[in-house]
Amino acid sequence: MYRTCLLKCLKPARNHLPSSSASSTFSTSTMTLFKHKNAKRIEGLDENVWVEFTKLAAEPGVVNLGQGFPDLPPPSYVLQALATAAAGDNFMLNQYTRSFGHPPLVKALADLYGHVCGRSIDPYKDIVVTVGGYGSLSHSILGLVDEGDEVIIIQPFFDCYEPMVKMAGGVPVFISLKPTQERVVGDVGDSGDWVLDRDELASKFNCRTKAIIINTPNNPLGKIFKKEELQVMADLCIQHDVLCISDEVYEWLVFSGHKHVKIATLPGMWERTITIGSAGKAFSVTGWKLGWSVGPEHLIKHLQTVQQNTVYTCCTAIQEAIAQGIRKERGRLKEQDCYFTLLAHELEAKRDRMAKLLLAAGMKPVIPEGGYFMIADISAKDVDLTKMEGDEPYDNKFVKWMIKNKQLAAIPVTSFISDQAKSLYEKYIRFCFIKQDRTLDSAEAILKNWK
Repeated sequence: MYRTCLLKCLKPARNHLPSSSASSTFSTSTMTLFKHKNAKRIEGLDENVWVEFTKLAAEPGVVNLGQGFPDLPPPSYVLQALATAAAGDNFMLNQYTRSFGHPPLVKALADLYGHVCGRSIDPYKDIVVTVGGYGSLSHSILGLVDEGDEVIIIQPFFDCYEPMVKMAGGVPVFISLKPTQERVVGDVGDSGDWVLDRDELASKFNCRTKAIIINTPNNPLGKIFKKEELQVMADLCIQHDVLCISDEVYEWLVFSGHKHVKIATLPGMWERTITIGSAGKAFSVTGWKLGWSVGPEHLIKHLQTVQQNTVYTCCTAIQEAIAQGIRKERGRLKEQDCYFTLLAHELEAKRDRMAKLLLAAGMKPVIPEGGYFMIADISAKDVDLTKMEGDEPYDNKFVKWMIKNKQLAAIPVTSFISDQAKSLYEKYIRFCFIKQDRTLDSAEAILKNWK
């Protein structure tokens, strides 16, 4: 019956076949192809910037300032906590733990975020621990976005937002951060000067809008949304009864003169906000792939449903180690030896060094207010890439050219931009500066010799 139904669907193709024997062969092979075809939900989502450019950056001799991971050692006590959890006397830490989060970890997170947010947080109902910040984003979107729902995405955006919304059946609606040119001083820009047009933002909200995704500090820009900017978004969310998915994985990496404000702390926003955090970013252990979502029970329970029916649980030993790390840092949160504070200070010095190097090489850096990354305007380099094959944005070609000819890897900023707006951003590339001094020394040698 299935074959008969399928052949009817393929009737136009079958009519062109010369014989019944060929028809039988064709229909059998076509049935196989039909059954092996990808699901529609992933149609067109197979390309990924990290696969392509990570492969190029792995070539011998290339200095990799592209992919966003530290080549700095994590705090030793976290490493020791993991070793003890895995090989210590409590062998049960090598078995499954609670699906929605290891009890010591969710208790530590509830204490930390309760302090930061100024409210009581239930460790078992208001938190779910996931496979990285990626997992939190995926659970939030899959658990809350329905077919046809519109989701507002602020660009530049971390590249997984758009495909995740599409896989859930949602409709991405984009709005761009743009620099206020009159406030750019000389050859150096400021990420804080990239802003949303308030009228344009308001126009994106309607009866079909289910959620808005914000990222602060922003990757790749490094912008930290000010309280006044967040209030505008909050007012629109409340007015239109819209949810907010707030990606705050760089929440502790805030540089001097700036303050990270959680949109969930604004009046009326806790009830409609999922806040996403990351152990990888907090403790420089991105390979541990551990993140979490914090929010009201009536939203978190839907993420927990996704969790229990997909990955089920996360690594017990890693959760135990991160629980100990969070308890330790919570106890010295306002002290100078807090790891979160020390890492931000260390990164600020690396940021300033990176900016000077890029400026000396003829690029125009945009100074980030927080995070791992810095974008730079490459217009002044004026590299002629017209002979390079392929119909792709200028920044893609520039990075490929730079890797091949200068042995320096970065990421094109159009990778974080919707197709409709790529032309507005194709003269920017992104550098990662959370690197050891010797890595930055190698980058400096390349940039100083760039003629």
